[in-house]
Amino acid sequence: MEGTRGEGPTPRTARSGEAVEARRVPEGLRAYARWMDSAVRIPGTSIRVGFDSLIGLVPGVGDLAGGALSLYPLLAAARLGAPPSLLVRMAINVGVDALVGSVPVLGDLFDVAWKANRRNVGLIERHMEDAPATRRASRGVVVAVVGIAVLALLGAVALGVAVASILVSLLG
Repeated sequence: MEGTRGEGPTPRTARSGEAVEARRVPEGLRAYARWMDSAVRIPGTSIRVGFDSLIGLVPGVGDLAGGALSLYPLLAAARLGAPPSLLVRMAINVGVDALVGSVPVLGDLFDVAWKANRRNVGLIERHMEDAPATRRASRGVVVAVVGIAVLALLGAVALGVAVASILVSLLG
């Protein structure tokens, strides 16, 4: 019988969002996000940076390591039973952080502002407060990102065909 011996929610219950709503975000997860994104205030400013911004300064491996460490809130959300649309939205936040953060100098400034871990913990909290609304918003973001990716791919193909056509006409 499903969930009768106190083992916690079954995967089906967790996917529906019911189990997630009954719990709070673990304080350790909030602390992790603060440590990664806003542990230290830059003196004389209101700007806060964390370990993610600092390791992002290391060329090459810094943003890769920061991206890997930023997967922890996503894994925690999966364990809490977050729906796939929310997990994809969180993965997009981590991907944007890692991708844009890898651009020299501008990426480091972006890292200070983006704060993917805080964003993702906020998404988990909002999901726990209002699962249906967060699920709808997350689906909208995922659809928009997929739509943009498809349009970019189609644009790249069209550009490739145009360049090939021009080259054929110049050579022919």
